Amino acid sequence: MKYGVSGGRRQPKPLLEVRDITARFGGVVALDQVSFDVAPGEICGLIGPNGAGKTTLFNCLSRLYASHSGEIRFAGQALGALPQHRMAGLGIGRTFQNLALFRTLTVRQNIAVGTTCRRGTGWLAHALRLPAVAREELAQAARVDELIDLLHLGDVADAPAGELPFGTQKRVELARALASSPRLLLLDEPACGLNHQEVDELAFLIRTLRRRFALTVLLVEHHMGLVMALSDNIVALNFGRKVAEGLPAEVRRDPELVKAYLGESAAFNQRELAL
Repeated sequence: MKYGVSGGRRQPKPLLEVRDITARFGGVVALDQVSFDVAPGEICGLIGPNGAGKTTLFNCLSRLYASHSGEIRFAGQALGALPQHRMAGLGIGRTFQNLALFRTLTVRQNIAVGTTCRRGTGWLAHALRLPAVAREELAQAARVDELIDLLHLGDVADAPAGELPFGTQKRVELARALASSPRLLLLDEPACGLNHQEVDELAFLIRTLRRRFALTVLLVEHHMGLVMALSDNIVALNFGRKVAEGLPAEVRRDPELVKAYLGESAAFNQRELAL
């Protein structure tokens, strides 16, 4: 179900357009003609039970997987023909459910890796150490310092990332994703493994990052309190199909979504209460 949210106002052109995306693994249909838009500056929550297709969709967006049919467009550009390594430079950043840090590198070095996609100078300029290279390196170092300060990583900036607590490693991975100056940030289970206080801090941080860097965010998350509090719009999947889309207060009451999480009887009881 799609809920209207425009109120008669002209809507901005979507930054992300997902059109009829289908992905299969052998005989399993992981995504079944999924379509939705994400507007510039929006935080969109992508929810559903385990196996609903959320991470598969993220992998299609970041070109780790190729969809079997459909189209994904970012800022008006079709992504289907682009290689995976072009995504960061195009303006799409991502974190992973399972951390993907360089464990023996320091926090500062891990974050610096994220700036490499923004290099405008070529290998010859680097070999000759032209002035443009020095200017670029200074700008990248400043970006790393800014993110270390913003994500409160100063005390561990020179520590190996693999030796840090899990919650701190999550912030390092987020900083690395931000180092590429993305327009769209894909957050895959950012609250996984965090305690209650850390989840509250994460919510504040995501809002701060959106405002400071003019980010659009697509959020996959099982922590429903976080999703409902943060999201401007929510897309719900179940067995690879979109079953609901709209404002958080509307989607949370959708019988299809309640059925997906709690079963048929819960959805029936909810319909009875609504009568």
